[in-house]
Amino acid sequence: MLFKRDKTGLDCTDSADFKQIYNAVFELLFKISYRIVNDEEAAEDLVHDAFIKASEKEMVFPSLDDAKFWLICVTRNASLNNAKRKVREAKAYQKALYEGRRQMESSESDLLKEETVKIAREALDKLPPKLKEVLVLKEYGDLNYKDIGKALGISEGNVKVRVFRAREQLLKILGETDVYLP
Repeated sequence: MLFKRDKTGLDCTDSADFKQIYNAVFELLFKISYRIVNDEEAAEDLVHDAFIKASEKEMVFPSLDDAKFWLICVTRNASLNNAKRKVREAKAYQKALYEGRRQMESSESDLLKEETVKIAREALDKLPPKLKEVLVLKEYGDLNYKDIGKALGISEGNVKVRVFRAREQLLKILGETDVYLP
């Protein structure tokens, strides 16, 4: 929906028309952008970029609503792109930060892991067989509910209920113990 010069409507190259559009939609565009990028400064920059784009393209809009919807679209797309870029940058930073590090494990941490595994296995063994089998298939076999149901000959809903109950009972068995279950 590009609008070009036709001498009628709101002209983004005309300072009075530009000011009218800016005053009417800036706050709305800022709210949209801010909700996407969660950064006031970035949101303001993205909204200003949308107005600059309209001016550089010498846009002429038949009505204020047309200008508003075009600017919403441009601002939304720019904000989404900005948010995606920030996520990619954060992932790249984390990868670069931790890439060269090797995790050295001490004999103390090995002992703690062994103890944790022992506690987890003992707790798992205390579960009723029907609950133990679904939990083992779900957590250790990496099967989804549907596949577990097929394997055991029960409904997917029944699998979900059993997994939930198994987890609840494990929590009761483990109590307040701070255990990492691998």
